[in-house]
Amino acid sequence: MILPLPIDSPLSLNLLTDPTRFLFFTGKGGVGKTSLSTAVALKLADAGQRVLLVSTDAASNLDEMLGVKLSNHPGPVPGAPGLSLLNIDPDAAAEAYRLRVLAQLESNASESERTTVREQLSGACTTEIAAFDEFAALLAEDDHLYDHIIFDTAPTGHTLRLLSLPKAWSGFLAGNDRGASCLGPHSGLKMQEARFNAALQALSDPALTTVVLVTRPDPRPMQEAARTSEELRTLGLGNQRLAINGVFHASGKDDPTANAIEALGAQAMAKMPDALASLPRDEVPLRAFDTVGLPSLRALLGGAPPPAILQTAAAKAPTLPAEPLSRMADELAAIGHGLIMVMGKGGVGKTTIAAALAVGLVKRGHSVHLTTTDPAAHVSSALNGSLPNLKVGRIDPKLETDAYITKMLAAKGKDLDDQGRALLLEDLQSPCTEEVAVFHAFSRVVNEARTAFVVLDTAPTGHSLLLMDATGAYHRQMTQQYEGTSNALHIITPLMRLQDAAMTRVIIVTLPEVTPVSQAAALQDDLRRAKIEPWAWVINKSVAATGTTDPLLQARLVGERRQTERIASGLARRTFVLPWLPEPPVGVEALGKLCAERSLLI
Repeated sequence: MILPLPIDSPLSLNLLTDPTRFLFFTGKGGVGKTSLSTAVALKLADAGQRVLLVSTDAASNLDEMLGVKLSNHPGPVPGAPGLSLLNIDPDAAAEAYRLRVLAQLESNASESERTTVREQLSGACTTEIAAFDEFAALLAEDDHLYDHIIFDTAPTGHTLRLLSLPKAWSGFLAGNDRGASCLGPHSGLKMQEARFNAALQALSDPALTTVVLVTRPDPRPMQEAARTSEELRTLGLGNQRLAINGVFHASGKDDPTANAIEALGAQAMAKMPDALASLPRDEVPLRAFDTVGLPSLRALLGGAPPPAILQTAAAKAPTLPAEPLSRMADELAAIGHGLIMVMGKGGVGKTTIAAALAVGLVKRGHSVHLTTTDPAAHVSSALNGSLPNLKVGRIDPKLETDAYITKMLAAKGKDLDDQGRALLLEDLQSPCTEEVAVFHAFSRVVNEARTAFVVLDTAPTGHSLLLMDATGAYHRQMTQQYEGTSNALHIITPLMRLQDAAMTRVIIVTLPEVTPVSQAAALQDDLRRAKIEPWAWVINKSVAATGTTDPLLQARLVGERRQTERIASGLARRTFVLPWLPEPPVGVEALGKLCAERSLLI
């Protein structure tokens, strides 16, 4: 059966009235940055503008959304004249960077010297600077090949790091004639100083750059958007706008679920932080369809017919057995200790699931360390209280970097003179140091799990994969260093602990929507390539389990059932499902109830 849907009238988005050349779409994961940025790019291209849409997310799903293979070179989007697509792939950028550095070596350099340089350029520092180099080149581009360059960014924490780098590297390179040792002796980084300065100027110019803070009508993403707004202002990015995506209005008054969703959204917008309330605002309504494909993306902003929604017979949908979180907590508690890594796309509810499991384990008699690797996450706000035997922490990049610099100065600088210590400090103040410091902190957390429970709320997928890259690079470095020696048998790296199924259990959290499920599947593939096998999936915020009768929500359930079919077809070894809740589960008591949910069937 085809569900008839009306053609929506075009939205009058104020951000399209006189858009700047550079548009950044940022916000908490899952708020719709990719959908909205792509729809805006299409709108501009359809109006005759030359537009480049750029993804800075290592876990981008633009390929699925547009049906185009992502590339680190600009390419046309079929069916959208004037629109080109570019993905800043960190791995591809890093390899190209390494090749440029190796090409600078003298022709008589030995193979051993080349190997040494390649090893120096194998870490997360190189990956970050290489990706940033491509990003800066777009901001410094003065050929005006494009009228507009639109950036679909990674979730907030990663994006703040990216946007802070022009200032960080420009400051580091000022007066530094030696480059950065962590990027190789022949990196030629000093040559990029003019580009970095040009990028900084472009970001700070309100006539050139606008930051669009994307949020949902929900308190948590709004709070994060407000923090982001303030941090961006300190970086000099003051030209900001607010886009509230997924605004919902119930079709009638007799559906408790629909009424609760509308009421929660209205309440969130009425009480939004002052930092957001003062910004120019656009609102985009919740649509009945998934924003995949050009017709759906054009329909997102109205004025184009939405795609027909095929209603499959409910009887044909496979039943997805859903175990309760209480059973997961029971099984984990019986093990006695270990690392529980909660992973997934931003905005799927990782922090909530991680905090609920931590509370559940404490109530079963265990001591637990609940922490996060997400620069933008605060697990303490999810708990909103304390619990005996529950330690709450956070791998704070700034604190970890400061501690790492202090440690290195004490270890390596004690035998140096004043000039030597000054040079060492200069090297340690490179922005690369943060990545190294965060990895060391992550390694300490992993090590704790040998004797206790550690529940780790990870950063959104792309940022987590970069951390995994650093873990893999360290593993390769250690195994190569001790290969053939008696110590080789005794080396246990963090990666080896993550690969140990008796030590680590990875839980992938997703929403029953096409993009989160696709990214969860891609994340699972990446983990398996690293020989890390996910233990279970959690499907969060299932509307199907609420029994809603609202026409718009009913239409969205078609997509939800399609995704549960994908998962039931063999994606997940085990699956746990939580329904959409009328009250967000904030606080120790509410989180504890999640581990007591009864089994559901979809």
